[in-house]
Amino acid sequence: MSDSSTFEVFFRKYKEILERQMEESVNLLQTPAVLKDAMLYSLTAGGKRIRPLLLFATLDALGKDPEQGLFPACAIEMLHTYSLIHDDLPSMDDDDLRRGKPTNHKVFGEANAILAGDALLTVSFQMIAEAPEQSIPLEAKLELIRELALAAGAEGMVGGQTADIEGEDKSLNIEELEYIHSHKTGKLLTYSVMAGAVIAGANMETKRYLHDFSMHLGLAFQIRDDLLDLDGNEEILGKPVGSDEDKHKSTYPALLGVEGAKAALEQQIAGALTALEKTGAKTALLQEITDLVAKRDH
Repeated sequence: MSDSSTFEVFFRKYKEILERQMEESVNLLQTPAVLKDAMLYSLTAGGKRIRPLLLFATLDALGKDPEQGLFPACAIEMLHTYSLIHDDLPSMDDDDLRRGKPTNHKVFGEANAILAGDALLTVSFQMIAEAPEQSIPLEAKLELIRELALAAGAEGMVGGQTADIEGEDKSLNIEELEYIHSHKTGKLLTYSVMAGAVIAGANMETKRYLHDFSMHLGLAFQIRDDLLDLDGNEEILGKPVGSDEDKHKSTYPALLGVEGAKAALEQQIAGALTALEKTGAKTALLQEITDLVAKRDH
């Protein structure tokens, strides 16, 4: 278990370990320099690292060394970064800025940006396969790889992205909107928590409560994202605000009103905290992350 006394200490420690391992792993790849540069450009652009942090904090809550999850944590962040590179492409969201910097295709061109995303996606599975067996037994690796494919692919993030594109210029109802976000955003957040449970060998009851926690957290994350797109600070966000409205996307504030969306956010946060309490684990760090999601400004 981590002996970190505060969330900030924990966050800084494991963020540094994660970023060092990701950079080292990409630099070891035998591949053209431009591809490596494009991969590292987006991987090292900063970001909240919420997903790997959730994995580390779940392991800590279950009494395990967070570093056992280092390679899967890298895999999650690499896969998330691939999705951002592709999301920003002209054929998708056509964005010029990400985390305050020009988007990948603006720097390396569309073809190299697509290939950098492809490379990060595939390397993410390699990272789990190559995790030291003393940290993750073979059977657990197989489950982690299978569940990551489900969370990221047609039944998960990619399916949600497709539904999101299909929903542009349409008036969606709340169930349709929740489908999009529970898949596009929520599935990978859920995977981050459940990967920690798999590595720790948690029992079925604990897994059930952690799954409930992650589902609430994923929806809360997206509601907060929608609110930030309305009234966030562009400099802090590192990207333009109002892009959802410009693209005629259905959002929680558009369907529920700003106050209704804020109430829905509070409801999801409360649900997440209730589920955490039921785990009986030492969830102080996960509670801090939940608070961070509720109050984040970027």
